[in-house]
Amino acid sequence: MFQIQKDGKDKKNEQGITVGYDLGHQFAQISYCSPDMQEPETVSAVAGTEQYNIPAVLCKRVGVGQWYYGKEAVKFAKEEGGILVEDLLMLAERGEDVMVEGEAFDPVALLTLFVKRSLSLLNMQVSLGSVANLMFTVEELTPRLVDVLTRVAAGLQMKTKSICFQSHLESFYAYTLHQSAELRKHDVVIFEYSDVMKMLHFSCNLRTAPMVVTIDQQEFPEILRRVWDSEEGARERQKQELDNLFLRIVEENLQNQLVSTIFLLGDGFKEGWAKESLKLLCRNRRVFQGNNLYSKGACYGMLERIHPGEEWKKYVYLGADKLKSNIGMKVLRRGEDSYYAIMDAGSNWYETVSDFDMILEDGDTVDFIITPLTGGEVTERQIHLPGMPVRPRATTRLNVHVEMTAVNQATVTVEDRGFGELFPSSGKAWSSTILV
Repeated sequence: MFQIQKDGKDKKNEQGITVGYDLGHQFAQISYCSPDMQEPETVSAVAGTEQYNIPAVLCKRVGVGQWYYGKEAVKFAKEEGGILVEDLLMLAERGEDVMVEGEAFDPVALLTLFVKRSLSLLNMQVSLGSVANLMFTVEELTPRLVDVLTRVAAGLQMKTKSICFQSHLESFYAYTLHQSAELRKHDVVIFEYSDVMKMLHFSCNLRTAPMVVTIDQQEFPEILRRVWDSEEGARERQKQELDNLFLRIVEENLQNQLVSTIFLLGDGFKEGWAKESLKLLCRNRRVFQGNNLYSKGACYGMLERIHPGEEWKKYVYLGADKLKSNIGMKVLRRGEDSYYAIMDAGSNWYETVSDFDMILEDGDTVDFIITPLTGGEVTERQIHLPGMPVRPRATTRLNVHVEMTAVNQATVTVEDRGFGELFPSSGKAWSSTILV
C-alpha cells in the first residue's frame, strides 16, 4: 500500500466519505462509504441501475477541445465520429505522448481527466467536497504504476486527507476480512472471468501470531473470453464446452480443499453458461456472483488504514511483493533490554524505507533481528564497521538507513555522526546488503 499524506488535521474530513476506486484497463468502478453506513455502496454508471462498470475511455470531439468519458464517450465516438482514446491505464504506464488530431497529449493527464470526470458520478449520492479519503486499487501495483497514480492523485487537486494505492489482491484481502466469520471459516476463492479465467485462492495460517494470509494466483489460458456464434445450436455447444472446461478446472483445483466461499467476478459469467460447474461450486460452499468486490475492498482497506480494527490487527497479508519478515534490533531503553521495530512484514518491499539514529554502546558491529512470519527460524544479521573510531562507551551516535532493494534483500547504510562537540564525526560510512 502506498499513501500520500497531507499535512494538518481536519476533523470534518476525518468523519467524511471514504472512496474506493477500482481502475482497470477496460473499466473503472467507484464505491463509497460514510461513517454511518454498514458497508460500502457502489456508484452506478447509469442512474437507477446496477451497471457499475464505467468504460475507461475518453473521446475528443473533432476540431474542438471537448472531451467525453465513459459510456458517453463510447456513444459519441460511434454516433458522431469522435476520436476515441482507449487503454488509458496502459498508455499512462508506457509514458509516451498520445497523438490526437496531430496534437500530443500527456497520457497521465488524459488518465487524470478520465478519473476526475468519472468521480463526478459521486455527486449523485454524496458531495465530492465531503470525500475525506480515496483508495485506488489496480490489478498489479508496480513501482511504475505507483508513480503514475501519484501523478494522477496530484492532478485531481481534491481536498482529501489521504490518497492511497493497493493491488486487487490487497482489496480481496480487505474485503474478505470484512465478511462474516462463517464466510471465511475456511479458504476463500475468486474465479474472475473477463478476458481470461483467473483464480485467486485466499488461505490463512491460524497457527501464527499475527495470522498469516497468502493469496495464490493462477491463470487458465484455455478459457479465453468467447465470441458467441450467432446460430443458436452452435452457441449452445460453445456454452457446454466452456462449462465442461470450467468444471474440470474446479475439480482439479478445489479437490480436497476446504473452501467456505467462492466469488464469481467479471462479465464473462453473465451469459449463464456455467451450469454443471456451478452445481459443483455450490456443493457445501457459499457462492456469490458480482463485479464490485475490488472497489468495496478498496474502501475497506482505506478504512483500516485510517483506524485499524481489533480484528484487522490479528492478520497480516504476505503477497509476492510483501516483506515476509519483521526486521528489528535489540536496544537498551531506560536501562532495560527491548526490541526496536525497523520494518514490518506485510509492507510492499519497494516502498519500505527506515531511517533512524542510535547510540552504539561499544564494539564495531550493528546487529539486526530477522523474524520471518512464514514459519522459519529467527536469525541475526551483523553489519561490521571496520575503522570505527575507538571512543568511550556509549559516545558514538550512528545514523542507520535501511532500504529494501528486493523482496528478500535490504541495503543498510551506517554513518558515523560522532558525539556532539566531545567527539566530532569521522565522516565514515559503511554500506552492506543483508538477506531478510
